Amino acid sequence: MSDTRTGEAPADADPRRWWGLVIIALAQLMVVLDATIVNIALPSAQSDLGMSDGNRQWVITAYTLAFGGLLLLGGRIADLVGRKRTFVIGLVGFAAASALGGAATSSGMLFGARALQGAFAAVLAPSALSLLTTTFTDPKERGKAFGIYGALAGSGSAIGFIVGGLLTEYLNWRWCLYVNVPIAIVAVFGAFALLHDRPGRAGARLDVPGALLGCGGLVAIVYGFSEAQSRGWSDGLVLGLFAAGVVLLTTFVWWQTRAPMPLLPLHIVKDRNRAGCFLTMALATIGMFGLFLFMTYYLQAVLDYSPVKTGLAFLPLTVAIIIGSTQISARLLNRAAPRTLMVPGMILASGGMVLLTRMTVHSSYASEILPALLLMGLGMGLTFMPVFATATAGVAPQDSGVTSATVNTSQQVGGSIGTALLNTIATSSSAAYITAHLHNPAQKALILKEGVVHGYTVAIWWAAGIMLLAGLVAGLMVTAKAPRHGARAQEPVPEPAL
Repeated sequence: MSDTRTGEAPADADPRRWWGLVIIALAQLMVVLDATIVNIALPSAQSDLGMSDGNRQWVITAYTLAFGGLLLLGGRIADLVGRKRTFVIGLVGFAAASALGGAATSSGMLFGARALQGAFAAVLAPSALSLLTTTFTDPKERGKAFGIYGALAGSGSAIGFIVGGLLTEYLNWRWCLYVNVPIAIVAVFGAFALLHDRPGRAGARLDVPGALLGCGGLVAIVYGFSEAQSRGWSDGLVLGLFAAGVVLLTTFVWWQTRAPMPLLPLHIVKDRNRAGCFLTMALATIGMFGLFLFMTYYLQAVLDYSPVKTGLAFLPLTVAIIIGSTQISARLLNRAAPRTLMVPGMILASGGMVLLTRMTVHSSYASEILPALLLMGLGMGLTFMPVFATATAGVAPQDSGVTSATVNTSQQVGGSIGTALLNTIATSSSAAYITAHLHNPAQKALILKEGVVHGYTVAIWWAAGIMLLAGLVAGLMVTAKAPRHGARAQEPVPEPAL
């Protein structure tokens, strides 16, 4: 156990655990940045493979649909099979799917590869977080470890824009997928050498009905939001998907109360602090993913930035998230209650969004965009780290994978909802502005740009409000206290003998 006077690590702690964290963080970064790394490469891929404008969204949607829909199943597989084994399987599968996508000769082949990437990411992400949870229990080390993890979870999407811009401009769009192969190979060798885990639960069975109901419901919801962007919210298919998703998830909850070995034990989401963390994460990512979408198009289409310049424009946001997670949250979480970090974090992020509502077609990056990105980054860094640490604290070993998956699910589903919801608001607001102001055909180009920017600012106001709502949820629901200084984190319930 740790020495409460010196704060030293427990005597039985693995001396190589920090190198193990590097491997876990590398895998997590690969999964998160792959949700956005192809965004900047998409125009090149569309031209090369002859995709239509209507179908190009599937390069993004195929990944997020499989990832968001299968996370709960992936988390439970990690609990039953063993987290390290599942981690390695996820890495190998992700690398193979990435190589397949990079070699794609048709749009259908690329869509399929992206769906496979999402499926293996759903296996990889929860096993990575649960390995982290079971490796670091000393509160001082736990704060540092989750600070690094939270920084990567929050900044990975922005890093994806930077890497995607560099690879697309100086190599080829295919390298946005090929780059995962060497990263995964390093992580696999590192996992075998550095990571430790107890074996899976002998004789345990997977809750097949729960998997079908839960995954089916999540896929229907995520698919519905993705289709709402192009079809509209009142379309019959969109409404049908939402209705099917609600029915399936309602049935899933009912079944979990009766299943002998439930896919998602309901005591995990009934816990007030965990439920607050899940909801805070979902609301926070609604605003964050909307920001990434709008700023990418704003910088390239309105300010005429190159792919590399667009990617580098997100660098201050990434740096601010890392500072907020590792230098502020990680240092304070051992002394402060989680919500005292999460609430100010969401207020800062919302303030950054409000600053962005002032942008115009002639905005200066240094004076108008940069301050907003820095506030956003600090706010997200303050929030993500305590969310991950609090949601996974004190979980029974047999439930750590599915709990980790639930955190990731709230992030992924929140991002999907945010992209669809805010994009729909922006599009409708832009159309209304253009209709009201387009009187002189000679000014058509300027009015079109102004209309696009107006739509973005309206949507960003909504995002700012959602961020404040996330802060309110954190303040009211997350009542956990700060861990006792120098004491081990709440011990998980021992795994029952089977």
